[in-house]
Amino acid sequence: MHNIVGTDPWNDAKRKVELVGPSKGDRVLDVCTGLGYTAIHSVKRGAEVVSIEKDQWVLEIAEFNPWSRELSSPRVTLLLGDAFEVVEDLPEGFFDAAVHDPPRFGLAGELYSLEFYTRLRRTLRRGARLFHYTGWPGKHRGINIQAGIAKRLRASGFRVLRVLKGYGILAEAV
Repeated sequence: MHNIVGTDPWNDAKRKVELVGPSKGDRVLDVCTGLGYTAIHSVKRGAEVVSIEKDQWVLEIAEFNPWSRELSSPRVTLLLGDAFEVVEDLPEGFFDAAVHDPPRFGLAGELYSLEFYTRLRRTLRRGARLFHYTGWPGKHRGINIQAGIAKRLRASGFRVLRVLKGYGILAEAV
């Protein structure tokens, strides 16, 4: 998902990467590749990226998107599969940062679960930063999904550093 209020997908992805702050040599986990903008911005900062995408068609669209060309960088490893399952097979404490940008809850509720966050935490070294994009679903119905996400992140081994209302949650692996 991308925030589209006052920005565009390219700059939105850049902001997400800036929040986790990878630097040269860092290993970044990009959960839900999409068109690859998060992975590309991480590579531009000198990181090595492992990016997970469930939908083969999305990756094929990225091949034709001129903004996605750098997704073919040798510093990006693309994994095709369900992030809920793929994350379980990744090495423990391997990543220095992660950006989790899942589809909306109704399409991929398992990627908002305590079990998924626990699996994700296992792959991050202590002190690694996670940015979890949430958007603002339920805004007009008075529903605050960020509170529940923050609670599950804490329960799975993260310290919530910042809740960006209607945008996402920045956390640190503890």
